[in-house]
Order: sequence, then structure tokens, then C-alpha cells
Amino acid sequence: HVEVRKHMDAENIIDWHPPEVVEKYMSGGMCGHDLEGCPIWYEVIGPLDPKGLLFSASKQDLLKKKFRDCEIEDDGNKQTEKLGKKVEMVLMIYDCEGLGLKHIWKPAVDAYGEILAMFEENYPESLKRLFVVKAPKLFPVAYNLIKHFLSEDTRKKVVVLGSNWKEVLLKHISPEELPVEYGGTRTDPDGNPKCQTKINYGGDIPKSYYVRDQLNQQYEHSAMVSRGSTHQAEYEILFPGCVLRWQFMSDGADVGFGVYLKTKIGGRQHAADMTEVHPNQRYNAHMVPEDGSLTCSEPGIYVLRFDNTYSYLHAKKVSYTVEVLLPDKNSEE
Repeated sequence: HVEVRKHMDAENIIDWHPPEVVEKYMSGGMCGHDLEGCPIWYEVIGPLDPKGLLFSASKQDLLKKKFRDCEIEDDGNKQTEKLGKKVEMVLMIYDCEGLGLKHIWKPAVDAYGEILAMFEENYPESLKRLFVVKAPKLFPVAYNLIKHFLSEDTRKKVVVLGSNWKEVLLKHISPEELPVEYGGTRTDPDGNPKCQTKINYGGDIPKSYYVRDQLNQQYEHSAMVSRGSTHQAEYEILFPGCVLRWQFMSDGADVGFGVYLKTKIGGRQHAADMTEVHPNQRYNAHMVPEDGSLTCSEPGIYVLRFDNTYSYLHAKKVSYTVEVLLPDKNSEE
């Protein structure tokens, strides 16, 4: 803990200003207090642009911004004086509306994991409860990717609310402390129901902020795809709701890529005999690595197919990593 504080220059962190792109587009914010006087922190996931952030800022800046948020969150001290009792905990509301495949891009999940690990290490006692609202179908997969960064204690504080989430929040927060957007009566001075002076709602980051167009990746497999042929990698999906996530690059020239579902068990099938689930197209993966993901709506054997059939002269080397992401069983219920 002391090491991290030194590394983050904790004593001066409040005076540190994050790069403009982080200040402008990293969503979330502190707004209001619950019935017991604890501050409320909102995380707004949907409009967050993970790729834009990691292409425009250093991971260190993102960590530092979160560390600074936690230090400012220590607004508990002011509350302690005001209420005459100790306030050291924070209530969190995770708004997961719009959580999508772009949010489970591997480098983004890794960076988020580091933020969570830092939070666990430095502020393990400060989380009172974490309410997840508006969780979409993808939530159990996303939660499964990050839950191993959380301690058992923290996991117990995560509560995924259903469609009556506004009523539940009002049992813990009085209406005048809760933004209209979240079921209360609080607005900004100009009447904005989202309280945007307190909560940042992110957004897509303009490419003019980008300082890089790729991140260094490690790949688990590589294959030579001979001229005029294809390379197929098969993955078995046992139940619906799993997500296939891939990243790949090619050497020297572009390569075709598509995902198919086999129509019969057994040997290799031609593309024409399979069901195309992610359209086959050519990618300049020799210039910028390609990544993507797909929610598998039915079980079966999925084939990731690298296509070099259009090249009469050149073999292509492809390097790739593929993962099957499973949903977290408890949060599915």
C-alpha cells in the first residue's frame, strides 16, 4: 500500500491533472450521499470507449486517474465532520446499459483488472455495497472475466438488481440525492436530469487524440496458410451465451477471416457447407492487428477460418489467440 502511494505520488495526487482525453472521456463520477451519509460513486459503462482510451493515453494515466478518484472519494472526512460520525465507505452504482463486445476487448479487460487489483490492495474496506443496474445479457461473461481480481469479501458486496432497480436504490438513497436519470429527483442547477456536472458520461474518442494505433500483443498460435488455401481452427461451444474472442495478425500481406458453424460433426467442412456467423472478409492485419468477438447463440463446433484462397503466389503466416469466454453462473440467475 505504501509502495503504491509513493509510486502514484499520493501526497500531490489531488493537484495532478490527467491528460485532457482522460479527463473528458473516462466516464463515472461522485454524486450525492446515501441515507447513512456515505458518498455515491457512479460507473457508467455503456458510453465508455476502451479502445479509444488505451490508444490515446497510457495505462499509467488511467490507473492514476482512478487512484485520484479514490483519494477524492475520501470526501468521507468532510462527511465525518458534518454528521459527527465516522464515514469511510462508499456506495457504488454500476450502470451497465450498453455494455457490449467492445468492452471485453482483451487489453481493456487487462487494464481494468489492474485498476480493480489496485482498488482491492489499497481500499479493501472502503466499499460499502456495489449495485449493478441495467445489466444486459453479456454481463455474466464480462463479470466472469474480472471477478478473479476481486476478493471474496468484495464479491459478496456485488448485488445485481433486476427491473425494479429504481425502487431498490430509493431504499438506500433519498430522492433528492439521486439523479432523475436513476429514479430520484436530483438535477444539475440547469435542470439536467443526468447531473452531468457530477457524472461524466464518456463517449467515443475522436481519432485526433490517438497516439498509437495498436498495442503490443502476444499470440498463442501461428500457422502458415499456403497460397490458394485456408487454415481452420475449431472451438467447441457447449452452451449458448458463451463468447468467442480473437485477435490475429498476418505477416507481409492481408488475409481473409470469417467464422462459421459446422453443420455436421466430424471431418473438415468447406465454407460453403457451413453456416457463416461472422462474415468472411479481407483484413490488412499485416498493418494493424485485428480483433473481434462473437456471442454464440447456439452450441456447436465453431470454425475460425483464415482465408488465402485468393492469393496465387504467396503463403501467409498468421499469428492468433482465441479464447472461449464463459458466463458467470451466479450472475446469470
